[in-house]
Amino acid sequence: PDYVCKLRKSLYGLKQAGSMWHQKLDSVFAEIGFHRVPCDHAIWVWSKGDTRVIIPVFVDDMTIVSKSADDVTWVKSELRKRFKLCDLGPTSFLLGVKIKRDRYKRTLTLSQRQYILDLLRRFGFEHCAPVTTAMGEGKLSKSQCPSTNDEKAYMASVPYVQCTGALMYLAVATRPDIAYAVGALCRFNSNPGVAHWKAVKHLFRYLAGTIDYVLTYAPSPSLSSPSELFDSFCDADHAGHADSGKSTSGMIIRMGTGAISWASHLQSIIALSTTEAEYVSAVSAGQEIIWLRNLLSEFGYKFSGPSTLQIDNQSALSVAKNPEHHGRMKHLDLRFYWLRDMVESGLI
Repeated sequence: PDYVCKLRKSLYGLKQAGSMWHQKLDSVFAEIGFHRVPCDHAIWVWSKGDTRVIIPVFVDDMTIVSKSADDVTWVKSELRKRFKLCDLGPTSFLLGVKIKRDRYKRTLTLSQRQYILDLLRRFGFEHCAPVTTAMGEGKLSKSQCPSTNDEKAYMASVPYVQCTGALMYLAVATRPDIAYAVGALCRFNSNPGVAHWKAVKHLFRYLAGTIDYVLTYAPSPSLSSPSELFDSFCDADHAGHADSGKSTSGMIIRMGTGAISWASHLQSIIALSTTEAEYVSAVSAGQEIIWLRNLLSEFGYKFSGPSTLQIDNQSALSVAKNPEHHGRMKHLDLRFYWLRDMVESGLI
């Protein structure tokens, strides 16, 4: 009890270990000639002329992307001089996601079929009857939280939080269709009720019926403009949250035929109109657009014009484009005026 140990190097599992490993990795990549992407510190890029090698890293799982097979081989040899490596060849399974490539059709598909099967077995839903919607009718609210001792005892016996946590990874990785449902269910993690648990079971039944859904990336002729690399859409429901009156923002960005970024989350303020709700949602989508433009620029892509953000509310469009409508929105937090600046500067 009277002594402490001062570590000379980090140990696996300690709080600082992840940060130490990241610093070590960054220094090694810098020696080889890579630079860390400023807008995403988990990606490193090496460039020479028109050739680039891109390496995204998740802890110690790395994928190597390049048009040049020789450069990929060189990077592997350089890393092998400094680390013990396990080269698994072409990527087919990564972090629970199955990756399938068809070079003839020019398609790439992402699937979590096995992950869903494992979840269904883990929580006892492998024989459930499929349904066609992610959520049932009616809104979930705090009024459905346990009110009797029997309900509290029953909810203590079910793995509600474990289910929503496992579903969250599915919602952010390959299944944008369940993003709203999972977000709504996670709002009751601290005190879930029987109705909330029924909604979880309903979502598992939906997954059982859509287990073969995949994200497919292929060239798409239907982009807003031939010069644009991705399509962006946003929407919002006004006062959809039964307990607080807050609205929910929804956003999805598509590259080619597949979604590459999506989100569904409760807004931080109470919107006083549909216009406000849609505008706040557009701000969130606009931030993602600017981040993607920065990221793709690091990968060597050029942007010759603004990125189109598609909104289905004329009033929100007017507020974003024209300051003369400022009077209706002057009570909004200053940070929401950022979107106007981006539109005025020609980025969105």
